[in-house]
This record gives sequence, C-alpha cells and structure tokens, in this order.
Amino acid sequence: MKDEDFNGILQGLREARAHARGEHVAGLAVHVPSHLDVAAIRARSKLSQPRFAARIGVPVGTLRGWEQGRRAPDGPARVLLALLDRNPRIVEETLGAAVE
Repeated sequence: MKDEDFNGILQGLREARAHARGEHVAGLAVHVPSHLDVAAIRARSKLSQPRFAARIGVPVGTLRGWEQGRRAPDGPARVLLALLDRNPRIVEETLGAAVE
C-alpha cells in the first residue's frame, strides 16, 4: 500500500472518530430536504395525528398545519421528520420504548 493511500485512510478514520464523538468535522455536511411530505411520513408510521404529534413532541394543530401545507416544519422538527422518513421506528429504536 502506498503511503499516500494509507495516510488517506488514516485521516478518514480520524474524522470518523471525531464525528462519532460529536466534534465538528470540516467538509462534512448533513443534507436535510427542504420539502418533506409530513402526511406520508406519518402514514408510514401507522399512527393517528394525536399519537404521532405526541411521539415527535409537537401540538396536534402544528402537525395538521404541516400536513395541510399551511406551515412547514423547521429546525429540529425538520431533521426529526427527515429521520422518520428514512426509518419510521427511529424514535422507538433510539429511546428503547414507545413514546406517548
């Protein structure tokens, strides 16, 4: 193995460890979609509006506004919804139990 290749792999491992510790890694960007189909995300979870709203910690009215397009989620809510879009059970898997 060339020194250049080895050094590149070693640098990648260092960056991965830093990222795992929650440190900022230059050049690492997280993409959160600008538009999320909140109704479809909730439908895949098979939860009612009240249960889904409780699960993600928002009022039911806020969830309805997102689903009807009157408002759009922002900040942490958008990130959480993007995660739920990829894995509808991420809350339970992460917290270890159903959140009501």
